[in-house]
Amino acid sequence: MTVNTIIVIVAIILYMAMMIGMGFRFSKGNQTSSDYYLGGRQLGPFVTAMSAEASDMSAYLLMGIPGLALMCGLAEASWTAIGLAIGTYLNWLFVSKRLRKYTEKIGAVTIPEFFSKRFDDKKNILSIIASLVIIVFFIPYTASGFSACGKFFHSLFGMDYLTAVIICAAVIIIYCTLGGFLAASTTDFVQSIIMSLALITVLGISEGIIGGFHNIIDNASQMDGYLNLFKGFSVETMTTGKYGPITIASTLAWGLGYFGMPHILLRFMAIKDPKKLKLSRRIASVWVVISMGVAVLIGVAGYSLMKTGVIGVNYETASAAESIIVDFSKFLSTRGWIPAFAAGIFLSGILASTMSTADSQLIAASSSITQDLLVNTFKVKLSEKQTLIIARVSVVIISIIAVFLARDPNGSVFYIVSFAWAGFGAAFGPVVLLSLFWRRANKWGALAGMLAGGVMIFIWKFIIRVQFAGTVLDIYELLPAFITGLIAMVVVSLLTKAPADDVTRTFDEVKQNLNA
Repeated sequence: MTVNTIIVIVAIILYMAMMIGMGFRFSKGNQTSSDYYLGGRQLGPFVTAMSAEASDMSAYLLMGIPGLALMCGLAEASWTAIGLAIGTYLNWLFVSKRLRKYTEKIGAVTIPEFFSKRFDDKKNILSIIASLVIIVFFIPYTASGFSACGKFFHSLFGMDYLTAVIICAAVIIIYCTLGGFLAASTTDFVQSIIMSLALITVLGISEGIIGGFHNIIDNASQMDGYLNLFKGFSVETMTTGKYGPITIASTLAWGLGYFGMPHILLRFMAIKDPKKLKLSRRIASVWVVISMGVAVLIGVAGYSLMKTGVIGVNYETASAAESIIVDFSKFLSTRGWIPAFAAGIFLSGILASTMSTADSQLIAASSSITQDLLVNTFKVKLSEKQTLIIARVSVVIISIIAVFLARDPNGSVFYIVSFAWAGFGAAFGPVVLLSLFWRRANKWGALAGMLAGGVMIFIWKFIIRVQFAGTVLDIYELLPAFITGLIAMVVVSLLTKAPADDVTRTFDEVKQNLNA
């Protein structure tokens, strides 16, 4: 093992030690289940903003987007990034403050609990279904993060893939079980800074090695349509084989997923002062635009690094190209102590992007099992101490299942994330929006919307897209499933009994209190 490799490892170990240290730091602050799941609603505006976006981006930011841009050009990667940027802003603008006010008014600390209390669902049917949705989609989502960590260490050091997965999972488990939501949010804030440094520095060094952006552009322009945002745009045919308007619309629909992401919505609920949400919105929106823009440019620069032989790898698929920053870091680690330490920072950025999502998902899934199923639904009588113990045990059990699912190193991070993202967006997105903005919405409509949206994800993904591959119907499943869930909730709400007076009264009180 060379000195430079040791320096890289030291940088990564320091990062992991810092995350565990934060878990210990916040462990004493968890006295109640509300503290563990929502940080006692004590988050500041900066931590709220940056932790929300860091938990959102996952390994997709530093691996998925650059890999997609490298292999497929601007059209494939940029429309997704644009959709996510728009979705981020709209979610903060329309959902954050209403959700914060509503959940405090009715005393809800989880998304499933919000659904049941919002619609006065005394049997907790909505909470049960929502909890199952979270468990079904979050466990493979978390597994994709663990898988990214495994690929990372295997590619970089030749470490056994499964061993690497277990080590990363263990680090996340330690600080999550100790510090809960507050530790996860604070570490996510730090991780967002590390991610930003990694992105910007990787792009800057790449540009220097290649000899300027003009050379990057010259190399990229050699691939037909590589730099064209409207590559193959065809209003006449509208086929998915080309980037027609329907395909662009379905790609932009990635932004719809934000309205249903439990780990992001929890940040809105946890901020201490709702008046600070405007500041959080500005911080989050600017960070998302800059970070995803830089991630796309890294992919474009990566194309030049590949073609000029700097990284010594010829990628054949977008999945393989997801390791571009890892391979670039390998190259840097041979160039001296300072570049090696910089490589360690880049690699810590990849770990940060993965861990910041996995920790938030574990907390959300744990809350669904403990708070929503055991306490609220099955009425298990637990003291605060017992609730915290079960919550922590749940984190460990979910992590073990996720590690088992992540044991195959051949899965694509982008593929798994896109499916889970669509699942949450379609099952929860319409319900969240209409529960906050439509007075007439009722529990049967919410149930129908949740089920219709969630089921349509599977139908569209595994039946329609398979049967009609290459046609206008071969589009990202989130768009048709979201529309289906929205229509189902509206229609069923109108066909069934109007909500009770106390439900609409609470809705009116929250609406009137928005500016307070």
